[in-house]
Amino acid sequence: MLEIKNLHVKIAEEDKPILRGIDLTIAKGEVHAIMGPNGSGKSTLAYILAGRDDYEVTEGDILWNGESLLDMEPDERAAAGVFLAFQYPMEIPGVAGLTFLRTALNALRRKRGHEELTTPEFMKLVKEKSAALNIDIEMLKRPVNVGFSGGEKKRSEILQMALLEPTLCVLDETDSGLDIDALRIVSEGVNALRSPERSMLVITHYQRLLNHIVPDKVHVLANGKIQRSGGKELALELEESGYAEFGEKAA
Repeated sequence: MLEIKNLHVKIAEEDKPILRGIDLTIAKGEVHAIMGPNGSGKSTLAYILAGRDDYEVTEGDILWNGESLLDMEPDERAAAGVFLAFQYPMEIPGVAGLTFLRTALNALRRKRGHEELTTPEFMKLVKEKSAALNIDIEMLKRPVNVGFSGGEKKRSEILQMALLEPTLCVLDETDSGLDIDALRIVSEGVNALRSPERSMLVITHYQRLLNHIVPDKVHVLANGKIQRSGGKELALELEESGYAEFGEKAA
């Protein structure tokens, strides 16, 4: 279970607060969506969960399965099951996708006290996971994300999720830069990874993503605070009315 308690966050070198008291609980197996306008703190929350070091937590705590994430380095959070899918995945020229995936997977296995996979074991696993997600393994022979379309970048991250088997998936605007067909394909990949043992936090501006990845709960984040929570119907309401109401509440 993810428990965020009275979380206050600012940029490390500045005094201006970004998150101003977030309280959020996500039970095991649940999918929650956070929606809100630009500058509301959505991506900051994602970065804090993953352990990005240019932000400072000034108050509050984040517990994952009873342990404070704030006491963990990013690699320790990954070993504990936390995975962040970026809004804009980075290109890594000169590093083939297969090399990157094997290095990441074996580093995580070492951290968890498991034996590394041999090359034949890894190739068998990656072929199985790729086939299940309808990903062409030829894509993985190219440098990571170099020359990839938006859809290919996001599908590559979904494959990372499938291989690393996180228990908390944070998806930061996964729909960014995707056309309708790519959005459907990427959403199918995410839905294939839904599990009673895996919690997900989906961050988005738009309701269209939530047509495909249907959340258990929706939260509106504005001016650094959760202003309202509800069921999936709240996303439909936001599509009609926008965020003006919540901006006024948060002012």
